[in-house]
Amino acid sequence: MGMKSLLLFFDFLHCPFILGPYNWTLKARKDPEHPLSGHSRLSALVVTSGSKPTSSVWQRRMMDQARSAISNLFGGESLSYTRFSLARQVDGDNSHVEMKLAADEEENADNNLGSHPASVTKPRRFNSSICYAAIAVIIFFLMGFMIGYLGYCKRAEAKAGCRGPQETMSTETEDTETSEADEVPETPSHLFWGDLKNIFSQKLNTVDFSSIKRLSENPYIPREAGSQKDENLAFFIENQFREFQLSKVWRDEHYIKTQVKGSSAQNSVSIVPVNGTTVSVVERPQGYVAYSKAATVTGKLVHANFGTKADFESLNNLNSPVDGSLVIVRAGKITFAEKVANAENFNATGVLIYMDYADFPVVEAELPVFGHAHLGTGDPYTPGFPSFNHTQFPPSRSSGLPNIPVQTISRSAAEQLFDPKNMEQDCPPPWKADPSCKMQSLQGRNVKLTVNNVLKETRILNVFGVIKGFEEPDRYVVVGAQRDAWGTGAAKSSVGTALLLELARIFSDMVLKDGFKPSRSIVFASWSAGEFGAVGATEWLEGYLSTLHLKAFTYINLDKAVLGTKNFKVSASPLLYLLIEKTMQDVRHPVTGLSLYRDSNWANKAEKLSIDNAAFPFLAYSGIPAVSFCFCEDNDYPYLGTPKDTYEALLEKIPQLNRMARTAAEVAGQLVIRLTLDLELNLDYERYNDKILSFVKDMTQFRADIKEMGLNLQWLYSARGDFFRATSRLTTDFRNAEKANRFIMREMNDRIMKVEYHFLSPYVSPKDSPFRHIFWGSGPHTLSALLENLELRRKNRDAFNETLLRNQLALATWTLQGAANALTGDIWDIDNEF
Repeated sequence: MGMKSLLLFFDFLHCPFILGPYNWTLKARKDPEHPLSGHSRLSALVVTSGSKPTSSVWQRRMMDQARSAISNLFGGESLSYTRFSLARQVDGDNSHVEMKLAADEEENADNNLGSHPASVTKPRRFNSSICYAAIAVIIFFLMGFMIGYLGYCKRAEAKAGCRGPQETMSTETEDTETSEADEVPETPSHLFWGDLKNIFSQKLNTVDFSSIKRLSENPYIPREAGSQKDENLAFFIENQFREFQLSKVWRDEHYIKTQVKGSSAQNSVSIVPVNGTTVSVVERPQGYVAYSKAATVTGKLVHANFGTKADFESLNNLNSPVDGSLVIVRAGKITFAEKVANAENFNATGVLIYMDYADFPVVEAELPVFGHAHLGTGDPYTPGFPSFNHTQFPPSRSSGLPNIPVQTISRSAAEQLFDPKNMEQDCPPPWKADPSCKMQSLQGRNVKLTVNNVLKETRILNVFGVIKGFEEPDRYVVVGAQRDAWGTGAAKSSVGTALLLELARIFSDMVLKDGFKPSRSIVFASWSAGEFGAVGATEWLEGYLSTLHLKAFTYINLDKAVLGTKNFKVSASPLLYLLIEKTMQDVRHPVTGLSLYRDSNWANKAEKLSIDNAAFPFLAYSGIPAVSFCFCEDNDYPYLGTPKDTYEALLEKIPQLNRMARTAAEVAGQLVIRLTLDLELNLDYERYNDKILSFVKDMTQFRADIKEMGLNLQWLYSARGDFFRATSRLTTDFRNAEKANRFIMREMNDRIMKVEYHFLSPYVSPKDSPFRHIFWGSGPHTLSALLENLELRRKNRDAFNETLLRNQLALATWTLQGAANALTGDIWDIDNEF
């Protein structure tokens, strides 16, 4: 700091400061002859005692010390002498000492009015840099002292302001008396993972989840999508979000087509003799399958076990072909829609679905069952585009709708069909079905199926609330739950909705009272029409398809989170595996007390998201990493989709329901905290290296077949290598990045968020093939379809399509290459051989 800056500082300062019992004042005056003309120079230091006068001897000693200090400080200046004048005021309250400094002999002579001039030897000139350094140290000390003092005042007296010493002393007693009443709890500026986990757990431990029971009673049941009671619950959730003081609360309206039973004509299942007109009605079911084709079919009945593709293929070996026949299948293993699609692919004319006692040991044999047959999600009559009210609906129909009738029947009706008078041949022992199970109808005994379902225009509401992030509010994790149910829906929707409400309340409370400042936003969503195939969630995704993948980076599904106590199962995108593993290690099972992390190989055993899971369209349609988890038993929960799905039945099956729900909330809550706490996005993009490598290994098994067709896997290997290098480079960039730089971290997070999205094949239409994800979607563009086509070449060359295979291999390779390029970043950073 130069002398010019110092003089400007003194000219600005010209103020008193306190040192010991004295008040020191630096005075400056204009000096026209100084080299820095127009600026002030130090002219005087005035010292005023702030206490009662002391002995003159002591005062003179202090003045000598001050004179020596000032003389040394300004040793570089041309000072000829120093003069002190000591005078006591009349009242004896204060002492006044003035120290004057002159720059030359002439000024000294003019100012010397006394009779005894003090002759002082002119000090030796020191190096100017030493002087400047000493002055700079003093200035920095004063500035640091004032900053620290003001900062302390601000913290200590935030409400009253920073007061001077005398005011503080005069009000000390008053502040002591009122501090407890007026003091506002001080929250920390930043909470770390351990702090947030403890705060969240403490708040969660006070929740009894009695709301599960309230949501499973009047006035909210039954709440089929679009019904008045479904809307009542939607408005209740919206009001709850507002009471929780979320940043914003809103709702979306969608106008969809659902299918219900006809009011004029009932569905029915009958036995019809081939050579007769007598019809024996087996059942007029109370349940139904939405989106079935409305038709009547008659024919031979064949049992197809669970209705999987392998089950239908095995029927040919058992001399029970289904071509032109009706089939009866057991509920479980795969969705109703998949069973119907498989049956249609093997030329069945209709499908009956029942709950076998071996799988669902339900006492009530007449229990009706509900489901849907749309092999897809969303409104099947607006495929690929949203069903907002202003949308001009074109005449369209999802390719996932069945072209054959399908109906659920009770176990009692199934046992009537299995009667030896109607069917023959016991089911194979490997099926492990109920002993009453029979394989096919007798010669001359046909089954007649009549379905009279009708379409219904329905308005549904999705309800949202958001806690906005403090660093990146335009990035958000979505936490959602299905709200509607065909019956009471205690396990299917009440548990998830209760978890959603409690998580929203707790996180809002943590933000408002405990200092939690999530970096990114948290969106809470209540979906309607989940029973018809995640319609509400999918319509929302379709409505914001162009932007959601750039903003929503994770979806956490709460549906059917508690169906038992024995197992903890997870289905998720590989990007979330590491995060899930850390959460499993942190959370203990409420019954056993053991960690949820029990198997180091859990990721390889994780099941794919099923098409009836609301997390599925987020991952396979929109390319947003998603996770769904549940506490469950080895067998399916027996009451889903039935009127028996009540709170009482759920509590009877799971006496520890409250504790299980609390643990499910802890799992979801920890995932939310980990995803919103740090600037770095905690998505494990390197996990897909294992998935790609596994696919390449599977392809290598068909190397000879591929070579016979004049093809090779070189480009596929190259794409796999580029993806591996891109992930390694991003990891290196993260390691070397300045974590405090928000712009750098956001750019890297952008690259991570593109990973899942760029696994959506850009070569197929979202309308015709909505689930475009090459790993988790469905259709000929997927990697699994490519492998199946190669397998078909070995089994049945006549059915093999080589042109399709060539397209599949090329498009799969380029989709992988595109994902690698997106992860790399800018185009000039891409390094490959293409």
